[in-house]
Amino acid sequence: METGELTYDDFLSRLSIQDVLLDAGYHVNRRDGLRYPSYVRLDSEGCRVRGDKFIVTRNGQCCFQPPHQKLYNVISFIKAHPHLFAEYRAGMQPDRLVNLVCNRLLNHPVAERETKIVRPRQEAQPFDIANYDVHRFNPQDRDSQKKFYSFFRNRGIDLYTQYAFHRHFCLAAKHREDGMKYTNLAFPMTLPEDAEKVVGLEERGRPAADGSSTFKGKAEGSNSSAGLWIASPARTPLAEAADVYWFESAYDAMAYYQLHQKQNRELRKAVFISTGGNPTKEQMRGVLTRSLAAKQHICFDSDTAGLLFSDNLKEELYRAVRATVEPTLENQPYLDTVKEGRNLDWGDIDLLPEALQRSYGRYESAYEEAMSMRSSGLCHPDDIQEQVNEMEKHYKVFRGQLREFLGLEAKNDTSCIRELPAGPCKDWNEQLLSEMKMQASAGEQQEAEQEHQTRFHR
Repeated sequence: METGELTYDDFLSRLSIQDVLLDAGYHVNRRDGLRYPSYVRLDSEGCRVRGDKFIVTRNGQCCFQPPHQKLYNVISFIKAHPHLFAEYRAGMQPDRLVNLVCNRLLNHPVAERETKIVRPRQEAQPFDIANYDVHRFNPQDRDSQKKFYSFFRNRGIDLYTQYAFHRHFCLAAKHREDGMKYTNLAFPMTLPEDAEKVVGLEERGRPAADGSSTFKGKAEGSNSSAGLWIASPARTPLAEAADVYWFESAYDAMAYYQLHQKQNRELRKAVFISTGGNPTKEQMRGVLTRSLAAKQHICFDSDTAGLLFSDNLKEELYRAVRATVEPTLENQPYLDTVKEGRNLDWGDIDLLPEALQRSYGRYESAYEEAMSMRSSGLCHPDDIQEQVNEMEKHYKVFRGQLREFLGLEAKNDTSCIRELPAGPCKDWNEQLLSEMKMQASAGEQQEAEQEHQTRFHR
């Protein structure tokens, strides 16, 4: 970090969310009777744009956009709405945009970056599994299993988890012209519409002596734009899945399964997805079009990139649901106000029937009360949870009525849930290793206490 460079902590402590909202083109809504400041966008004629309102929380550091519960601070608001800021350019990294916007608002100069020109790589040959020597895991043959030991041991993935996923990994060594041979753990990638054809490999190298990974990537020629690792211990087809779990790596998917399979026996029937890194729109759309009736569990890492991937997946999910709605003369005006990539409840509420407006009003009132109780610091957690439950009850009623108004089939009104590893772990494999370490320490302590008791009684 250069001398004098500001950090995210500086941005959060020196800027308020209202500074950012004003810079993004929002105006204080002085006619709003809410208890906290609200900001709205105005059109070219100076009239308020319906459905585009943010309410500032009591502490003034966050805002939310009714009817949704997600809170934005200075950093997350800029990342979630990059197009609202003058510094944004297509393809810009979100962190770079945050630095530029916040430094400008604080009148702090930012050093110019040198432009790098990268020569394009020559196009690789299409992937062909025939170019590899493949060794598979056989549950009935211990000798075949031993070759996988070094790849899974340092990851903490036990033999029972390997049995569950044995159809979905192998060892692969590519035929090389120079005669050298490198064997990697490989997770075959397929297309959602064709589970039989392998279009690439998500690869992991043999761990070094210190436990660190020596290689992480995809096989040359892999179809990274549409191919994914798609696995199910019970061999459930994607189109028949009740639950779909999304991960950035197959290692994380197996770790999640090992952590939760004892508490959730239905986990064997689920379908596990690994994008092999940055998820693409083509990957998401390919899976969602074939599993719209399933509950989507978003299990990406808890870092900044994982949060961005989660938002992108939700947007694609909302697009897929929106595509199933048949427009009519009655619902078309409302649908026209739902922005692309937004949930169906993001439209102009005033265009809904009066009964639906009243239903939404009950939910919004309960939501504002829950946010007020949460930010006040004066309410007992049980009271806050009771109000949250009340809010969710009203939302469930409103959502059902909205679905009926739009003619949306219940099976297509899919839901998603964001699952995060226990902090401070970034991913599920890290949590698995952390829990195994804690269990080992507890076991050692128990053995020491037993030995002490034995000596005492002697």
